[in-house]
Amino acid sequence: MLTGPRCRFCGSTAGELVLDLGHQPPSEYFPALSRPGPDPSFPLRLWCCARCHLAQLADSDDVPESPRGVEPAALGEQRADAVDWLVGTGLLPPSGRVAEFPSSHGGSWLDLLGAHGLLAAGTDEPADVVLDGSFGLMHAPDQRAALRRRVDRLRPGGRLVLQFHSLAAILADGQWNALRHGHFGYYSTPALSGMLGQLGLTVIGARRFPLYGGTVCLVATADPDLDHLGGRPGLESVLADELAAGVRDIAVLRGLQGAAARVAGQLNEFVTGHCAQGRRVFGYGAASRAVALLNLAGLDERLLLGVADAAAAKHGCRVPGTRIPILAPSELVEQAPDLVLVFVPELMAEVRAALPGIESAGGRWVDVSAIDPHRQQSPDRTENLATSA
Repeated sequence: MLTGPRCRFCGSTAGELVLDLGHQPPSEYFPALSRPGPDPSFPLRLWCCARCHLAQLADSDDVPESPRGVEPAALGEQRADAVDWLVGTGLLPPSGRVAEFPSSHGGSWLDLLGAHGLLAAGTDEPADVVLDGSFGLMHAPDQRAALRRRVDRLRPGGRLVLQFHSLAAILADGQWNALRHGHFGYYSTPALSGMLGQLGLTVIGARRFPLYGGTVCLVATADPDLDHLGGRPGLESVLADELAAGVRDIAVLRGLQGAAARVAGQLNEFVTGHCAQGRRVFGYGAASRAVALLNLAGLDERLLLGVADAAAAKHGCRVPGTRIPILAPSELVEQAPDLVLVFVPELMAEVRAALPGIESAGGRWVDVSAIDPHRQQSPDRTENLATSA
């Protein structure tokens, strides 16, 4: 007998499905181009718990892991900004030990924190600061157990630092393709504050950064001493903004379904229109977020001739569910494309600077995140689909 989803944190079965992308291939796996397929596919659905309000994958499937990607420069810049804020507000102690939980996204905060007197803790050693700064928590199927492991590493009075892509940003920008296999948790500050409260911690500060349209750095502790902080830096503002964005509003969350259908259709129309005019269209950024987008849009290797990526482990592979080859950046330049669709907007400035040969040969970079006219756009977007058509 089939049963409905059960919350990965609180165990409740009360909740709502808010986004259903059907069966999708594993976005964490890039098969060799020589492998003919078909690729396996699994249900990809977002469910929101009515009790603790954690948005999460509704289904659990054994999907393969992906090759580790190359970290965007924007992520390193965000990390440095977050450390400056944490130190400047006094949310971190001036010295002590740091335990960092790793992530398949890569990157580390240890060097930055070491410059401020916080040194790496030994294996399983209790720490003054426990850090999940590279989106590791979202990869845990059992969200309660994963969060408990982080809390249990804290020394008395220690600080837990979490960084996460905010559900509020996903809603505001219509980022439905943030949903992907292997990413089990999608957090809001209100929900995560409640989850931490159940484990004995109090949130004492939060700040939103522009990465991925809205990434939050949050700090919690079991022994909140707020005298030297002058309150809870940034927390009330972040909470208010996220609640206003609708992170607890099922009707708002369900709007992601319409965004998915709309954007997939617009992308197909855009690419097929340019191909019909004889233009050669490629992509950049074979990231997991591109997989469902390309599959829902019905794009194949006849329309999108290749997707370049800096991760050498992906070269010679293909986008799952399609026959679109993954190229080295140098191969992309050699192809002299007319258009290059950038699937990771944070890479736009970086790749334009690294690959000037695209534009010098007459090609154009196109920010795919700008395809949806309903989506809020950051003012620093370089070029969008409307101006490129």
